Amino acid sequence: MLFEFDSDQRLWQKTAREVLTRECPPELVRAVADDGADPAPLWRTYTGLGWTELVEPGEAVELAILLEELGRAVDPTPFLATTTWFAPLAPGVAEPGQTGSAVLDGVTAHRDRDGWVLHGSARHVLDGDRADWLAVVTEAGVFAIPGSEAVVTRLPVFDPTLHVASVTLPGVRVAADARLAVDPRPARDLALTGLALTIVGACRRILDLTLDHIRTREQFGAPIGSFQAVKHKAVDMHVALERARALAYFGALTIAADDPRRRRAASMAKAAAGECQSVVVRNGLQLFGGMGFTWENDLQFALKRAVAGELLLGGAAEHRALIAEEYRAAHI
Repeated sequence: MLFEFDSDQRLWQKTAREVLTRECPPELVRAVADDGADPAPLWRTYTGLGWTELVEPGEAVELAILLEELGRAVDPTPFLATTTWFAPLAPGVAEPGQTGSAVLDGVTAHRDRDGWVLHGSARHVLDGDRADWLAVVTEAGVFAIPGSEAVVTRLPVFDPTLHVASVTLPGVRVAADARLAVDPRPARDLALTGLALTIVGACRRILDLTLDHIRTREQFGAPIGSFQAVKHKAVDMHVALERARALAYFGALTIAADDPRRRRAASMAKAAAGECQSVVVRNGLQLFGGMGFTWENDLQFALKRAVAGELLLGGAAEHRALIAEEYRAAHI
């Protein structure tokens, strides 16, 4: 496996960053948070560019590059849920431009004379409130249903640009052939890796803003970035970020290659990203001083996106425990 981008991937990264700088600037993110601006035009831009078509496993690295850039821009659209939660579970179900998410637990399915009945509820479904389609994972299999058939309530979360919802299926009936022939386990790997890359992108934004600040903020007649204690904190942020980034892309590489290590790599990526955000958020806030806590500072959006990503689908401690269990099982 190669850990360096080739020329095409570097060009792809550069292109994605340029598009997001133009189409998803901090002013748009703030408008979504402050005024409830509709990000639908931005979503249509993504679909028009073909970004939502990066759903094949062999394109996992290219999708990873894009997800990191979207995390850095604090993307307010349902791109992450559509491409990494829904698409792997329900390939080919949604039409171009439609959004999707996944209900990963809490729902049961049983047969009746006419087909299947889905019953149950799940909390913390990413973009569940604005999904045209839902992929519902049950012990009996995976089912794709229109989002309108579920009872969905958006939950209040500290990231104002992130949509998280509770989804209830009160005995939803689906046709006998509605069960999809898909294994949900590999889809979990992509969902975890996608979250890890989003956290890495948000942490990259925090580090970039912090470095700009400490280069220009002066105390005692000198930039605070020249002080040794400040340098140490910035270096700690950089090291944590590079470690998490390497593991996130390793996770994407295992998905692209259908490597049997993909499950463990996904948990490693999510754990490292969670540990990274802990260091980067703490040091970034401290190096900004009181400014970092103000609503007027754009730092807040990247901080909240990084922390929210850590909380979804299990935190660092949970995934470290999963990795330890796998290693113990392998050596017994």
